[in-house]
Amino acid sequence: MPETLFALDADNYRDCQNMFRGPGRSEYYDGDFWIDETMPVEVCARKRASGSCTIIETRAATRQFFRRTQRHIRTNASDLSVLWFVRKGRLKYSNRQGRLTIAPGGFLLTRSMSPFFIELEPQAGEGLDVLHMTVPTHVLRGFLRGEVEDCAALDAECRAVASAGSILAQVFEEGDALGEDAMQLLIETACRLIGLALDEEARARPARRTLSEQRLDDVLRFIEIHLSDPNLCMAMVGEGCALSPRYLSLLLQGTGQTFSELVWSKRLEMAKEWLGRSDPRAVAISEVAYGVGFKSTAHFSRKFKQVFGLNPRDYREREGAGRSARAGTSRPPHSLAVGATLQ
Repeated sequence: MPETLFALDADNYRDCQNMFRGPGRSEYYDGDFWIDETMPVEVCARKRASGSCTIIETRAATRQFFRRTQRHIRTNASDLSVLWFVRKGRLKYSNRQGRLTIAPGGFLLTRSMSPFFIELEPQAGEGLDVLHMTVPTHVLRGFLRGEVEDCAALDAECRAVASAGSILAQVFEEGDALGEDAMQLLIETACRLIGLALDEEARARPARRTLSEQRLDDVLRFIEIHLSDPNLCMAMVGEGCALSPRYLSLLLQGTGQTFSELVWSKRLEMAKEWLGRSDPRAVAISEVAYGVGFKSTAHFSRKFKQVFGLNPRDYREREGAGRSARAGTSRPPHSLAVGATLQ
């Protein structure tokens, strides 16, 4: 039979911090644990150990909270991963990257080596029922193709989650009859199922961008927004993006262009597109030049011809003639016959 890890009621809940890791504080890892005292106090956690893994079932009518900080990590550096299967209620997880809410049927992987905060919230009228398994991270790593993340979620639609949860529930309830070897085999199977599901989910989501890539995106966005400003310069970009001149130069090396080359190429491409689709009677070439950040039409014409082989006026006339020709050939082939009939 599974053994009781801890049980809380109205008489002992104030001692929950010293009880949640079980006798000898041998389960989980250090952290701050407390409950919502405004709710009826009823929490029971049972466990079954097999090898280096422990399956724990928590049932409760009471909201529970757990927090692990850098201070806890420094004093207790146990690198454990936890596979959470929510059966009733909700699990709310937050860390520096954001927040996740795991509904019934969902799965969450957490790791002890990064700060986090967890809330276990009972469902009205049904309570909380969570099955989770603690696994040394170096053991879990053997079942994953990638690195073990600080947290990873899978939703209730994932069949691997349902299968893995059912397997671990069977081990938890029937471990005595199964025996140690069978329990280990089933636990490994559950871990492999979760590993496959996490790998598939990782392939489906966009690749995580590095900090440098994010900073470069910020720089390019700032340049795009201020492209029409003739005073746009590296100092302006550095100040707007809170980057040092040296770091800004290093980031721009990734584009294969200097700052000036990047800005002028963007301005000329914008001008080319504008000239190609605008009506000369509505938009003068000088308006295009100033609108994309050039300080004089002469400089604009010189740079435009240098890059595209035509001055702005000739390019616009060529594009205008092309549009007219395309419009002419797009008339329905029967229109001439219709005209003849009308005459």
